[in-house]
Amino acid sequence: MKAIKALIIAITVGTLPVTAESPRKEDRPVVQIAILLDNSGSMSGLIQQAKQQLWQIVNEFISAKQDGKPPVVQVALYEYGIRDAQDNGSYVRQLSPLTDDLDKLSEKLFAISQRDSGGSEYCGWVIKDAVSDLKWDKSSKTYKAIFIAGNEPFTQGSVSWESACKDAITKGVIVNTIHCGNEAAGIAGKWKDAAALSDGKFLNINHNAAVVAITAPQDKEIAELNGKLNHTYIAFGARGADGKARQEAQDSNAASAPAAPSVVAQRALSKASANYSNATWDLVDRSKEKDFDLGKLKDEELPEEMRKMSADERKAHLTKKTAERADIQKQIADLAKKRDAYVAEALKSEGKDSTLGRAVTTAVREQAEKKGVSFEKR
Repeated sequence: MKAIKALIIAITVGTLPVTAESPRKEDRPVVQIAILLDNSGSMSGLIQQAKQQLWQIVNEFISAKQDGKPPVVQVALYEYGIRDAQDNGSYVRQLSPLTDDLDKLSEKLFAISQRDSGGSEYCGWVIKDAVSDLKWDKSSKTYKAIFIAGNEPFTQGSVSWESACKDAITKGVIVNTIHCGNEAAGIAGKWKDAAALSDGKFLNINHNAAVVAITAPQDKEIAELNGKLNHTYIAFGARGADGKARQEAQDSNAASAPAAPSVVAQRALSKASANYSNATWDLVDRSKEKDFDLGKLKDEELPEEMRKMSADERKAHLTKKTAERADIQKQIADLAKKRDAYVAEALKSEGKDSTLGRAVTTAVREQAEKKGVSFEKR
């Protein structure tokens, strides 16, 4: 959610977007996070926070390293507490498997619509599904965590919440519980007990709190650079058009968020990082794969402007776009540092941040460090 921040390791690493079903060729460590969101009628604020803070969550790993390498961040997404999800009465829906295709993840998140009034929020069931259905990495060194957020008692449903949490930690998956409401109600509803059963954290948030929108002096330039960054993408193959359209659509989603300046800046920083790779549809990212051979691509797989180029001209064009992207990514990373400092100062007068993004990033940093992941100091 991934922040993978200042050192911009991203510029030097490019790989195929990966799910756990499609292992990454390079030897990089993995971080896996599943976000389970109560989407019943009272949780509209929670869903809005998730939409605006996805990039903040993912970006927590921008400067992170494990065994000297930046980790690949994979995120899965579930909604629960909805009456039309499945015929089996679970009220649970997987929106995305574990993936590092961040644009697809954002697309799924922004497609969430508000559901009915709810009342059937089966925490045990959605945890069971996430643990059993997702392709969790088998290494004991991998940070694997579930974050489940909601407000109804944790005890609802026919699936035992105790068994689900115990099964999770047996498989090396930590369960963090995020109660939306006051702490006493969360404790009474067993949210704290559930976290304790699976080595997780019990967290409390105000799901109706607005994500603070801080306008910073760097925002205009970051937005302009983000537009220039998009022009360095060379869509190719069967997935090219869809990938480019999805990228632009998620830029628009970020720009339309209530806290747009912050969301756009966080998304731009993600796009300037190692965790944003689109090698299934972009030639620049694809060219960084060991098995890449530009000469093997058919003319019809290339964008129109490259079809009439000679082999040498195609290589020169790709080299130029690669250099342009690296330069723009560095500029975004440098501006993001300055923006972070400005925002941190501005937020001192805002009081405690009790939103979803802050809850997740606080727990992630503390828990991942126990797995040998090192972070830059804030």
